[in-house]
Amino acid sequence: MRRLKNITTIAADAYQAMLSLEAALGRSGVPEVTLDLLRLRVSQINGCSLCVDMHAAALKKAGQSDERIWAVAAWREATCFTDEERAALNLAEYATRIADNPEGVPDAVWDEAADHYSESDLAHLVMAIASINAWNRINVTVRNPPLSRAH
Repeated sequence: MRRLKNITTIAADAYQAMLSLEAALGRSGVPEVTLDLLRLRVSQINGCSLCVDMHAAALKKAGQSDERIWAVAAWREATCFTDEERAALNLAEYATRIADNPEGVPDAVWDEAADHYSESDLAHLVMAIASINAWNRINVTVRNPPLSRAH
């Protein structure tokens, strides 16, 4: 059961700021599919059912196969991701699980991402990872259900 009736109106200014960040990310040079893959993976790690539902649906709408969507949870073993996508997913996992590694994000992980992305794209990937982690924490904390079950 939801803990707040509608955080989007209760904290409207803060919510709008989050939406502005998302709009900026959409204008970045990082492919939207890559952003949604990392959003889906981070949401799986954080147990955010609303965001898992939303980003799996976005990937499907963007023409991604069910196999690719399902494989995000096991992307390291799956063969359907590009080297660029793998680098973004790896960066996203390490940045999300900072507490699990004394190095935070190891240099090797960062360097692999830097081999595939420009400095601008890396900055946008970091912002996208931070953003989806924030969205996950908001939705898990207030118990927002997936949009398909919101009513």
